[in-house]
Amino acid sequence: MARRKTLPDEAVLEAALALIHERGPEALTFENLSRACGLSGSTLVQRFGSKAALKQAALLQAWDGLDARTAGLAAAVPKSPAGAIALLVGLSDYGDIEAYAEGLLVLREDLRDPLLRARGARWKLAIAEALDACFADTPHAPKDIGLLLASHWQGSLVWWSFDPQGAVADHVRHGLVGLVAVLLAKEPSA
Repeated sequence: MARRKTLPDEAVLEAALALIHERGPEALTFENLSRACGLSGSTLVQRFGSKAALKQAALLQAWDGLDARTAGLAAAVPKSPAGAIALLVGLSDYGDIEAYAEGLLVLREDLRDPLLRARGARWKLAIAEALDACFADTPHAPKDIGLLLASHWQGSLVWWSFDPQGAVADHVRHGLVGLVAVLLAKEPSA
């Protein structure tokens, strides 16, 4: 195959992310990426410097995509408890158990890198804020309900992964509907 002369960094990083998701983080080498995107290994080294810098750039681009997707969903859902559930269900399209398991290898890379870990912490705040906004006009909504829902959502994904019966979105929706009902139940008067 003839080598390409140019390819935007975004496209190179998409190819790098595809390699990571298909074959794991260790498969991201300049040689493998060269085969995947058609640029020479030396060009890739000139652009990114090191394998660690390449991996970080690819994962930062993935975070940019997740931030944009979260913001888009948050803007599109109704500002209601049902909208909060729809937001989290919309972020739950991991595919089958194999795809979800491979995604956990990517999470491992995020946790190892302080810059990527900081992006995750910022996303936690953004998603909690978006969920809180869905409950702004809801009586009896507990303080920090957004973080409670996000935490339940993450746990729900893990529990689904141990017994992946049915679609992950259905599992998540069922758990969140139950949690919201409990959280919004009016306390009995004394």
